[in-house]
Amino acid sequence: MGKGTPSFGKRHSKSHTLCKRCGHRAFHKQHKQCAQCGYPSAKLRSYNWGLKAKRRKTTGTGRMAHIKDVNRRFKNGFREGGAATKKTRAESA
Repeated sequence: MGKGTPSFGKRHSKSHTLCKRCGHRAFHKQHKQCAQCGYPSAKLRSYNWGLKAKRRKTTGTGRMAHIKDVNRRFKNGFREGGAATKKTRAESA
């Protein structure tokens, strides 16, 4: 059997299924590991030889729901409670 038309008829089994962390169809059912994100390992799968892949998954490509909030609070000096202090305009003489 060659690697062309005859072998394409055998392609009816799925080795990968959906990953519960990244959502890609990259979770290997027998290896029990995701080829995309590396689940169930704690750290995301990332290699320096895959610069484009790192670019696609880095900070800023998602919602950044928490980090956006941290940036805003940092600009205001992480103040908590109460209202903001009023800034008075310097009067011109």
